[in-house]
Amino acid sequence: LNRVRSEHGNQAIFGGSYGWASAGRFHHALGQVHRFLNCIGGYVSSLASYSTAGAQAIMPHVLGMHFLKLYWSAQNAWPMIAENTETLVMFGGINPKNSQVSMGGVTRHETGTWLRKFADQGMRLVNISPQSTDAYEGSQWLPIVPGTDTAMMLGLAHTLEVENLVDRDFLDRCTTGYDRFRAYLLGESDGQPKSAGWAAGICEIDAETIRELALSMARTRTLITVAWSLQRAQHGEQPYWMATTLAAMLGQIGLAGGGVGFGYGAIGGVGVAVRRLGGLTLPQGTNPITDFIPVARIADMLLNPGADYEFNGQHRRYADIRLVYWCGGNPFHHHQDINRLNQAWHQPETIIVHEPWWTATAKRADIVLPATTPYEREDVSSAQGDSFLFHMDQLIPPVGEARNDYDIFTALAQRIGVGEAFTEGRDSNQWLHHLYDQFRQESSADGIDVPEFEQLRAQNWVELPIAGSQYAEVPFAAFRENPDAAPLGTPSGRIEIFSETIDGFGYDDCPGHPSWLVPEEWLGSDLTEQFPLHLVSPQPGDKLHSQMECAIADVPGARPSPVEMNVEDAAKRGINDGDLVRVFNARGACRARAHVSAHIRAGVVSLPTGAWYDPASDGTDTQGNPNLLTRDKGTSRLGQGSSAHTALVEIELLVE
Repeated sequence: LNRVRSEHGNQAIFGGSYGWASAGRFHHALGQVHRFLNCIGGYVSSLASYSTAGAQAIMPHVLGMHFLKLYWSAQNAWPMIAENTETLVMFGGINPKNSQVSMGGVTRHETGTWLRKFADQGMRLVNISPQSTDAYEGSQWLPIVPGTDTAMMLGLAHTLEVENLVDRDFLDRCTTGYDRFRAYLLGESDGQPKSAGWAAGICEIDAETIRELALSMARTRTLITVAWSLQRAQHGEQPYWMATTLAAMLGQIGLAGGGVGFGYGAIGGVGVAVRRLGGLTLPQGTNPITDFIPVARIADMLLNPGADYEFNGQHRRYADIRLVYWCGGNPFHHHQDINRLNQAWHQPETIIVHEPWWTATAKRADIVLPATTPYEREDVSSAQGDSFLFHMDQLIPPVGEARNDYDIFTALAQRIGVGEAFTEGRDSNQWLHHLYDQFRQESSADGIDVPEFEQLRAQNWVELPIAGSQYAEVPFAAFRENPDAAPLGTPSGRIEIFSETIDGFGYDDCPGHPSWLVPEEWLGSDLTEQFPLHLVSPQPGDKLHSQMECAIADVPGARPSPVEMNVEDAAKRGINDGDLVRVFNARGACRARAHVSAHIRAGVVSLPTGAWYDPASDGTDTQGNPNLLTRDKGTSRLGQGSSAHTALVEIELLVE
């Protein structure tokens, strides 16, 4: 650390790190490493997330608020949907499986219960997804071609326009730029009307089905939901922008149970009527280094130091990174095109990793400092969208030479000469009590009674009085009522169907209004002659990203991961359920176990994330990690997010 700082400066240190790590609020690896690096002069950081980078870039331009605030605080709550929504249109589905997890944990698993309630009371549920299992089993399934949701939305919008079902009053009062978008929609600007028939030729949903759905949406209270997965694709900003435009055309934004929502089923807590509390966060200090990268562009940065790139209207340059410091994450699980990442990982002079487990990332580090697991330390757990507070007991003493991240950084800070700045005179136990006491005081000021630390420790958990329908507010209601008095944070103060700002960037991969942009890899491309199957890589149902894989992998028959494929696709290849197969494309290959199913559309295969990368001598991953196959390119120059869901593959039978 001292050598790199003295020879190259702190701008040669990448400390963005990334990962979920512990659910504990003090022993949170990302907060610890960022505090330490700030104390020694700063680091090159990362911006946004692999989960939602495309949405985080586009939605402030469209709705004028940060996407994290949008999905936590500006959504219809489940009770509001139950009371008011008549038609629930789910692009990408609403999958209860994904709602099992959240940053900090989920106590009540409500998503599946609410979806059953909606179906039982007669609400129309429409699951627009390549997999029927992405929503409640009683939903109407429209098995769309992956990556074509924007085209289908345009077909719905065109039907509304030509049938004179557009709410012009809402568009005139609350939006800007509709007429410019309308010229595109009707084909006046490019010669191609975006009719239901046109959309059907792209998304392979029958034109009459599209028209009928559009009419139903216009005649009922309709909530359009969009899964996070849709924006993890090339041009992933477009379906989010287009869904908002479609909801605006219906005129239901700001009505209870209507409008548009993002991330239902993507993570626990979305849709829960709960008051959001802050606090219980280790202060990280100020980073003197202002340079950053969009989080999914790490391999680009390491492979191309000094190269220029564009991001959200900015012209930027990649730093020359000599040292990477990583805590609490596993990029060789979550980053796309792992073979390319492997090349990039050889570029820095030093890579330092804190890790309890012998992950692929730890194996590829120069220095590995053994860190404790949550079982070896005391902490407190809480989460956004959850009303419970937990005490986390230390169950066993640290194993071997393992230390808490805080203790590791304390020792390093003392040797570098910033020990007091890092610790502020506190050990880990004192910090935990200090942060908890601050949280109690702040909560008390807000009228929330939080027990003393020793009481929480004695009873293990407490439910705080912050959940209930009284916290369910109609999103955008004040804006709808009077957009001049309650303007959005966009330049116009309105919903921007056409954005002068984005148009001014001059991006051909993200123009000034929502558009259908043809992906490089999809079922309509020439590349299907070599790789005829579209790969989707959803979250696993048996772990949190790659956490707990170390236990699952020891179960006989659990690895390699299962790849779900349609009955017809399996039959063409002589593949039966349970067969060992090879999934491959030009980027790489992995082994998988075939799961033959009628719940996925033909031409699409689904291989969940989570398997720990473990290559054989020929480079084929033996465990079934889909990121050997995914593309490492940004969603667009606007968002530069992960485009993992834009990937074509082939599958062949392996002889065991």
